[in-house]
Amino acid sequence: MAEQLRWGILGAARVNDKLMPAIVAAPNAKLVAIASRRPGAAAETLNKYAPSETDAVALDDPDALLQRDDIDAVYLPMANEEHAEWALKAINHGKHVLIEKPMALTVADIDAIAAAAKANNVTVMEGFMYRFHPQHDFVQELIESGKIGDVRTVKTSFAFPMKPARQYRINRDFNHGGGAMWDIGPYAVHTARHWFDCEPVSATAMAKLNEHGADVSLAGMFDFGDGRYAQFEMSFEHARRSVYEIIGTLGGVTCHTVWQPEDEQALISYWTDEGVQETVAISAANHFNLEIEHFSDCVLNGKSPRLSLADARGNCVAINAALQSVHERKTIKISSKQVF
Repeated sequence: MAEQLRWGILGAARVNDKLMPAIVAAPNAKLVAIASRRPGAAAETLNKYAPSETDAVALDDPDALLQRDDIDAVYLPMANEEHAEWALKAINHGKHVLIEKPMALTVADIDAIAAAAKANNVTVMEGFMYRFHPQHDFVQELIESGKIGDVRTVKTSFAFPMKPARQYRINRDFNHGGGAMWDIGPYAVHTARHWFDCEPVSATAMAKLNEHGADVSLAGMFDFGDGRYAQFEMSFEHARRSVYEIIGTLGGVTCHTVWQPEDEQALISYWTDEGVQETVAISAANHFNLEIEHFSDCVLNGKSPRLSLADARGNCVAINAALQSVHERKTIKISSKQVF
């Protein structure tokens, strides 16, 4: 078996400032090439974020990258609405694919990706880097200990103020991948879903739309049945936040920074009805590095990814139900047939 997974990157997106160094740093990964359709953008990104990788190649043709035999896996950070098209291209070239969230805009596209991955015997995962930070393992252990009882409510909030250089995120309506829900909303929805043992049965949401029909702020609620609810919000008009709070029958726990910087300790606070109040420091970790190491290990050693295609499908169903609620201004029911 190979000791390193050979990586290519499709797109010179801003997130490469984190992912490209993560590929370089991972002992079981090797950066081979990056491609972008913008002339010179791939070379600029490579020189900026991985100057030590003198053997890596910059290309101005993404299709040329997919045709290379020296690339095993592809990281895909293109525009949201392009994920499905290019993921399918990569899969059909026999490449394993790590797709930046959201995996796709429609459930039909995710089903197509899953079918293609099975047919080509490749590994595909949605890129939620946050799930690989150990602070969330601590939260899971706390819940499993029973200290906060059964989970009844989850509240999630993700936001940052929009800067002029990022206006491309809201220059098209949400049906075409624009807006807060498709940009930072996948985190809010994913963290809301993760702490329940089932999928939501309905979604209710409202939003502020700009002149393009993109949501610049959106908030809502998922009903998980039996009095269990998830409240979510995302915005390009709020101060920077990446927080979730879990309320149980005996107490609660808060993750203060989901987008945790790699050079800072994470802080998890919890309390109980018995009077316990504690804040625990979790050792600093780079969740981008851990994500790349995990995916590379899965491919090299035939393991299943921590984030499944079924999970990606469930997130897509929930996101689309929330956006449908915004559009139709009513609660949208989600059937089990939609999710599974």
